[in-house]
Amino acid sequence: MRELDVMHLGTPRVICCHEPEPGVLIDPGPASSVEGLLTALGDVEPRRLMLTHIHLDHAGATGVLVRRFPHLEVWVHEVGARHVVDPSKLIASATRLYGDDMQRLWGEIAPVPEENLRVLSGGERIDGFTVEYTPGHASHHVAYLHEAGGTAYTGDVAGVRIGGGPLIPPTPPPDIDVDAWHRSIDVVAGWKPERLGVTHWGSFTDVEEHLARLQAELDAAVDLAARTDDAGYQAAMAARFAEAAEEEESYLQAAPPDTLWPGLSRWLRVSSG
Repeated sequence: MRELDVMHLGTPRVICCHEPEPGVLIDPGPASSVEGLLTALGDVEPRRLMLTHIHLDHAGATGVLVRRFPHLEVWVHEVGARHVVDPSKLIASATRLYGDDMQRLWGEIAPVPEENLRVLSGGERIDGFTVEYTPGHASHHVAYLHEAGGTAYTGDVAGVRIGGGPLIPPTPPPDIDVDAWHRSIDVVAGWKPERLGVTHWGSFTDVEEHLARLQAELDAAVDLAARTDDAGYQAAMAARFAEAAEEEESYLQAAPPDTLWPGLSRWLRVSSG
């Protein structure tokens, strides 16, 4: 297994594309960092992209990569598949969040031909991988267990953790579901993997402790969102990231503080009404 740093916006340890087998990539990152991905790949030609979910920091480069390597097989959950084939609604939703910064952050978002897709629902065992549906961060999120390697590739469902910094649940809108997220963490824990492959950033072997901490961090995030406002939440997160010292910039890109409160705030409104 390799950890490929795509060097998003030139910053290290923001987005990790995991390569559990040669040419098999989990979450390639956005098109804005595709050259960083290809540089990290070296002479290996990608043959499969396995998407945990279709948020642009994880999957935005998919269409560009398929255009460059037309044989690429793309694994994606059934709820997200139509938005990979026709990304217009995905682009519109992301633009509401990122505005004029879309191009700089993510680059081109190209459609993927339907014939390249392997559409998943969860519960599959394919080519040495177990797939489970793991909503909470996103309604179309899946996680993969590489049976031979013992690694659970978790996208965002296992949080953001960079170096020795804090463990953060990333909570952007529109479909944060805290109850589902807790259940999804339990699904990953039930695999009893040897390590976690986390897109933001890397691999961790303290699996049981990590997942227990994340359950607590998720509840703490809900509590903070309920008793503060957007500005207060941003300030609290920025202070935590600043404590990470040399990893601060990586955290600010991986979990931008201005995207976190809106997802939790929406969930609190929906769940209480």
